[in-house]
Amino acid sequence: MSPPPLPRWLGLAGLLPQLAAVALVFGGDEAVHFSAIALGYAYAALILSFLGGLWWGIAAAATRPPHWLWVASVVPSLIALASAIPWAVGAPWPGPSLVVLGVGLIAALGVDLILARQGLVPSWWMSLRLPLSLGLGGLTLLLALG
Repeated sequence: MSPPPLPRWLGLAGLLPQLAAVALVFGGDEAVHFSAIALGYAYAALILSFLGGLWWGIAAAATRPPHWLWVASVVPSLIALASAIPWAVGAPWPGPSLVVLGVGLIAALGVDLILARQGLVPSWWMSLRLPLSLGLGGLTLLLALG
């Protein structure tokens, strides 16, 4: 089943900032290279945290949410925060941090799949989440090569 038009278009529009970052990184303009990578990192971290917030909201709206969902909903923010540690302490950055975020965004599909199988999300959920998580995760991994 297809998602409703508004969530579909807004979700796809959510890929635009990362597409822009990738275009700037691989566009060859050294003046914006680091800024584009940094903004791409920040956007990926923000969206990973947003996914956790979605899961928290799903748990809060459910009559009897599974206990694991409460725990799973805080993990994305912790991963996003931990991925900033190398930058905060002056270690090589951002490649490894971008890989962590890219893999995290793609791995989030596992939680979404369980939510769909347990009937805690709309029937169209996976048809929206699959391209968005693969798209943003893949673009973030691509930035790691920049």
